[in-house]
Amino acid sequence: MKKLDLRKEFKPLLSPPSKDVVVVQVPRFQFLMIDGHGDPNTSPLFQESMQALYALAYGLKFTLKKEKAVDYPVMPIEGLWWSEGVEWFDMKERRDWRWTLMILQPSVVTKAWVERVRAMTLEKGKAPAAARVRFEPFREGRSVQILHIGPYAAEGPAIARIHDYMSARGWVPNGHHHEIYLGDPRRSAPEKLRTVLRQPARPA
Repeated sequence: MKKLDLRKEFKPLLSPPSKDVVVVQVPRFQFLMIDGHGDPNTSPLFQESMQALYALAYGLKFTLKKEKAVDYPVMPIEGLWWSEGVEWFDMKERRDWRWTLMILQPSVVTKAWVERVRAMTLEKGKAPAAARVRFEPFREGRSVQILHIGPYAAEGPAIARIHDYMSARGWVPNGHHHEIYLGDPRRSAPEKLRTVLRQPARPA
């Protein structure tokens, strides 16, 4: 059986240092994506969206493993975060947050496979929000990023370092604040969570 080592292949994008902000070039990837708004800690929509993404991601993995003899790891959940009319991501006004949750998919996944697994998922009735998931390409290009270790609520100083790094070079955001969740809050202590913080950037 063919095995795809996606985490190793994309390691430079998933393992920035925690002490320094670095610049990366993020190529075009394809994702399962779902949109929403509101505080992720209190919004039922957020939990429903997470459930739908995982249902499709694991459904695709197991279907392709069985029928195409291709195995690969389900990649971590990622999130794009923003507030309307705000240039930099505002950590405080959670109820105004807008977000896109997503999971990167290998090139072996096609729209036809997604639609097939979506139909099976909806037929089982376990993740109705799967109807809202879309399958799209996404490219960020030049971005700056850093690894945050600790609780999500303590990301502020690391995000500020990204802002300072960009401002010193005359750069401005070229897309939404991006987080990649390498740790699982259900299994890891808050102080041990690892999150990639990324911001696409362009000259002002």
